Amino acid sequence: MSVVDMVVVGGGQAGLATAGVASARGLSAVVLDASPGPGGSWPRYYDSLTLFSPARFSSLPGLPFPGDPDRYPVRDEVVAYLGAYADRVDADVRWGRRVERVARVGDGFAVAATDGTLLRARTVVAASGGFGRPYRPELPGLETFTGRVLHSADYREPSPLRGARVVVVGGGNSAVQIGVELARVARVSLAARGRLRWQAQRILGRDFHWWLTRTGLDFSRLGPRLVKGTVPVIDDGGYRAAVRAGQPDHRPMFTRLDGDSVVWADGARERVDLLILATGFRPDLAYLAGTSAVDGQGRPLHVRGVSTAVPGLGYVGLEHQRSFASATLRGVGRDAGYVLGNLLR
Repeated sequence: MSVVDMVVVGGGQAGLATAGVASARGLSAVVLDASPGPGGSWPRYYDSLTLFSPARFSSLPGLPFPGDPDRYPVRDEVVAYLGAYADRVDADVRWGRRVERVARVGDGFAVAATDGTLLRARTVVAASGGFGRPYRPELPGLETFTGRVLHSADYREPSPLRGARVVVVGGGNSAVQIGVELARVARVSLAARGRLRWQAQRILGRDFHWWLTRTGLDFSRLGPRLVKGTVPVIDDGGYRAAVRAGQPDHRPMFTRLDGDSVVWADGARERVDLLILATGFRPDLAYLAGTSAVDGQGRPLHVRGVSTAVPGLGYVGLEHQRSFASATLRGVGRDAGYVLGNLLR
């Protein structure tokens, strides 16, 4: 059994940032990732996905995002950037290694992967994100709905849905992006429990993230506390205009699903071809199930990314872990520095 300083579970943006910080501190880190190659969950996102933050705010530690710093990179550019970072980082990054178990052994950990890899480590950082655990809310009638159901994790592009009747459940960025794109070829409604909240992408000529960084709110613990209800939709003006024009239309959440139909709040019943659940993700931490690290719902017990239940265990890439930016390219490096600084005291 090999012995290393640190095992990082996950080789996406959070895991690579953690490996970059670890190598800068002289640690031997092994990164285990279930994917066949670099990019984390990015290669599996929908084709048109574009970053909400400019390239200048979308870098991992030690490697600026290439090209025009004021542009908004698309999905495949992020995949290429993560591949370049994986080649550059001084760590042992192993693809195709799905971690199935992390166990506390003595003053360290035993980490087992499905390919037979078995490692001992002094510290473990869980950086596996949530893409492997899409959240499906308990909607009345969902389990017996006879129409087609997709989570946003399974959506790629609109052409197969031309002419279909589609309801997108959710009111965040992904729901609006997918809904507006699909409305060009299909009849689409956005169904959400509350109103849509809009955030202008540019304010007084500056990108929203410039203001977040300049004010310190982007990396402040106060930031997540100021967000109540649905996450604001970052908008360049096009999304709000499309929704106002009814492409897609925005409706209150339906009361139930019945057979192949939705029943709207006003009692109207309508047949639907496809339901898309743009309802987010939950931390994908099944490999910690044998420890005390997570609660009964699989949620990590931590303070700012440092486990409160298992010494030597940390997290990077959790939503609102320390700030607005924690689950983003611009935030994972800073969080990795904080977590490793605490784990290695």
